[in-house]
Amino acid sequence: MKTMLIVALFASCALAADQSTIAAAESACGPGNIKFDVNTESNQQPAAMTQDGKALVYVVEVFEAPRNQLAKPTMKIGLDGTWVGANRSNSYFFVPVEPGHHHLCMAWQSRLKGYAKKVALSSFSAEPGKTYYFKALVVEHDEGRGAWFTVDLEPVNNDEGKLLVASSAFSTFRPKS
Repeated sequence: MKTMLIVALFASCALAADQSTIAAAESACGPGNIKFDVNTESNQQPAAMTQDGKALVYVVEVFEAPRNQLAKPTMKIGLDGTWVGANRSNSYFFVPVEPGHHHLCMAWQSRLKGYAKKVALSSFSAEPGKTYYFKALVVEHDEGRGAWFTVDLEPVNNDEGKLLVASSAFSTFRPKS
C-alpha cells in the first residue's frame, strides 16, 4: 500500500512539473483566441531601421512543401506573451524590441486542432542597435504514410537572414475581428 502511495505521489509530481514546464514555454505565445488576416507584398521591401536604444527582429517564414504547393500556412509570432505579427507562406516582418532577454513563439494559425497545436519556441538576448533574424520553418514530410508537417523557429546569422528577407514577400497583418 505504501509503495503504491509513493508511486502515485511521484507520478503526480512529475505531471505537475510537466504542466508547469509547458505553461512556462507557452507563455512566449499570445492568447489562443487571437487570429490574423495576413497579406503579402512581393514588390515591397521596406527598409527597417533600428530605433534609438532598441534592437530589430526579423521573422522570415520558410515553407518547404514539395507536394503541397497550394497551401499557404499562416504562422503567428509571439514575443514574451504577446502576438507581435504573422507571416503567410514565405514572407517576413520585423519588429523593434527592447534590450534584454526575450522569448519567441511561432504557432500555426488553423481551425484544425492538429495544426493549431504546432508550436515552436526560441529565445535570445537583444542588444541595442543590433538586428536579429529568425527562420520560421514549416516543412512537409511524406514517407509513404501520408504527408505531415513539422515547425521550427531558429536564429540565423545576418548573411542568411538578409538573403531570406530579400527572397521573401513582406507581410502585413491585422487582427481578425
